[in-house]
Amino acid sequence: ETVDNLGDLHILVNNAGISREALFIRQPPELIEDVLRNNLVSMFNVTPAASRVMAKNRWGRLIHMGSVVTYVGSTAQSAYAASKAGVMGMSRALAREFGGRNITSNVIAPGFIAGGMTDRMTEERKGELIKYIALERTGTGRDVACAVVYLASEEAGYITGAILHINGGLHMH
Repeated sequence: ETVDNLGDLHILVNNAGISREALFIRQPPELIEDVLRNNLVSMFNVTPAASRVMAKNRWGRLIHMGSVVTYVGSTAQSAYAASKAGVMGMSRALAREFGGRNITSNVIAPGFIAGGMTDRMTEERKGELIKYIALERTGTGRDVACAVVYLASEEAGYITGAILHINGGLHMH
């Protein structure tokens, strides 16, 4: 439909992400399935069609949203962390699979970004987390969007299989 409506497809951003907090020993199977379906399985629903068009064109950018939680851990976030680790693994596999077709596949791993999932947090909890961020502030949607624009550009044409950390120094790799 995208190709029919817009004429072509060059860039796919897999930006799905939900979090359902629950301590590991109390997680109902439905919670785990919901998080995995939204954060990881959704990539299997969208990426094949997009990558077929990109492979035909011999050019494309696959950009996937991971999370700093995969690296630093977070209480009551095991399903979320596992789903985003899956995103990272899938992205690297796609980088190998499609590299010969001039299609890159990369992950952006945001940290503590204002809005969305962080809006549910108490101000006290936000203050506690900011203490661990080298830049001593939350990130913005613009910080993440600028990373997406860069990875979608010609200038990022030799970057594939990478994870770009946008977290203000919360996790330094």
